Amino acid sequence: MNKKLAAALSGGAVLVLALSGCSDDEGNKVDDWAKTFCDQAKPQIQKRADAHQIIISTAADSKPAEIQAADSKAFQDIADADRALAKAVESAGAPPVENGQTVQQDAIKELNATAVAYEGLKKQVDALDPTNQQKFADGLQGVADGLTRIEKMDQNALSKLEEGELGQAMAKQPGCQKPTASASPKTSGSASPQPGSTASGSGTSDKASAKPAKPSASAKTEE
Repeated sequence: MNKKLAAALSGGAVLVLALSGCSDDEGNKVDDWAKTFCDQAKPQIQKRADAHQIIISTAADSKPAEIQAADSKAFQDIADADRALAKAVESAGAPPVENGQTVQQDAIKELNATAVAYEGLKKQVDALDPTNQQKFADGLQGVADGLTRIEKMDQNALSKLEEGELGQAMAKQPGCQKPTASASPKTSGSASPQPGSTASGSGTSDKASAKPAKPSASAKTEE
């Protein structure tokens, strides 16, 4: 039942994790900015990764109430992490690149907007009725549709920071490297996408499975 959310999250994934390769000729100021930001961003990136994994790990055979609780917490955690990332960008100051102040302000604005959007999803999940399986499945599909839209906001939020020499400098920082999610996924035989897979490129059939027409191994809930 939660597979569509898992598919959407796998594509939106964690910010600052797909940075390109690095170069050895960045100026000290750019490297210093990247270190300042990435050191602050590291726990937030981890928090987001853990939240994504929670949703993915409840994608197979969890009960509606369990899915509701997991998704609600995950969305709030991601919202909190995005706000903290916005503060990290703010406290690091304008990056020492062309139009650095604009790049900084755009990132702050977009991260805060994404946080608000995730909180909207949390409210939407909280309003679902877990006692009615079909209505819950219908409502969850609506949440997944919203998540797909927010995914693009997520991808864009720090895109300008990830360009050029600034992105290369960030790629060298341990704080901006891809984390390993702390939450362990359930082993259930589900075909739920794994972290790092691309929902837009491989998830059309997975997305469609969020609304179960009948019980199946990938969308089983309490009978």
